[in-house]
Amino acid sequence: MTTYSDAGVNIELGDDVSQVLYNAAKQTWENRKGRFGEVVELFPDFSGLRAIHVGGLPQGTFMNLGFDGVGTKMELGERIGKHDTVAYDLFAMVCDDAVVRGAEPVLVGSILDVNALGKDGESYIDFVKQLAVGYMGAAKAANVAVVNGEVAELGARVQGYGKFNYNWGAGIAWFAQKNRMLTGREVQPEDSIVGLREEGFRSNGLSLVRKIMKQAYGDNWHEREYNGKNVAELALTPSRIYTSAVVNMFGGFEGISKAEVHGAAHITGGGIPGKLGRVLKPSGLSAIIEDPFEPSEFVKYVQELGNTPDREAYKTWNMGQGMLVITPNPQKVMEVASGHGIESKQVGVITETQGRPKIVIANKGVYHSQEQNLIFNRE
Repeated sequence: MTTYSDAGVNIELGDDVSQVLYNAAKQTWENRKGRFGEVVELFPDFSGLRAIHVGGLPQGTFMNLGFDGVGTKMELGERIGKHDTVAYDLFAMVCDDAVVRGAEPVLVGSILDVNALGKDGESYIDFVKQLAVGYMGAAKAANVAVVNGEVAELGARVQGYGKFNYNWGAGIAWFAQKNRMLTGREVQPEDSIVGLREEGFRSNGLSLVRKIMKQAYGDNWHEREYNGKNVAELALTPSRIYTSAVVNMFGGFEGISKAEVHGAAHITGGGIPGKLGRVLKPSGLSAIIEDPFEPSEFVKYVQELGNTPDREAYKTWNMGQGMLVITPNPQKVMEVASGHGIESKQVGVITETQGRPKIVIANKGVYHSQEQNLIFNRE
């Protein structure tokens, strides 16, 4: 007799894991209580139906979905058995992408594909509990509710390092009012650019980080230390979630605006040139980043270890700023950021374009003495 468990799928353990994630998700519903997007549970069960009431929305309401995943950063967690921060990377990728549109993220659903939930009589449910801890913390940081999620055992279709291997992706539902949406056309010459500090790599460019580490230290590079700390744990530094702060700035879907925002760039893959360049494309304007945050010491360590040119580093990693906010009133933006415990400063200015549109960055990479200003021409 051949059973489903013989094929590598444990239904009973899957139900236990689903219950863990359901209990974690239920804690996140408090994040929307009394606000637009409050969750209604029509019957209590991890497979039950959750929804929000959207009747009577005002004219000019827009809603959309966004999707993203953690990428290869989760391998760092697999290497050192630490999974309680991975959700911050997942939520940052979907939620912070929504706010740059002038939208308020409301609901999150996720899909967790694992190699197995247990093998040879050993359960991996404790690893899932670590994921659930991050789930709750990240949702609170973003002020969103988790309404559903799926867990699937896919066997050899999912592989990685160590015994607990997984891929994690999420979808976000966001809402916006037409007159608050950020299209890029709101950006004006002489607008200030405020940088919001990021200590780590976020969830981008980790393939390059891992390649550099492997070339330098071999397959077991995660056993190495930098300044007395494990290098894999340093690279695993969770993404800062800027959602709540930026929503407070422009007012979100129905709140009061605390700062005038003309645009925002989430600095992920493509770095400042790619992401700020996308925001500036509709206006055709240029930008000078004259005083960016410096990358953290560990980011610079990885850059130097890999002999990665500054230009390449600024196109791959955030290099110290995970979000750029374009505003005519930088002081108000920085006050809101400070209220959310986020370090910020005025890093640059929007300029008229002379010739081709471009972004000029005062270089703070490892090799800045060789090239003080990096100039990136835009199409």
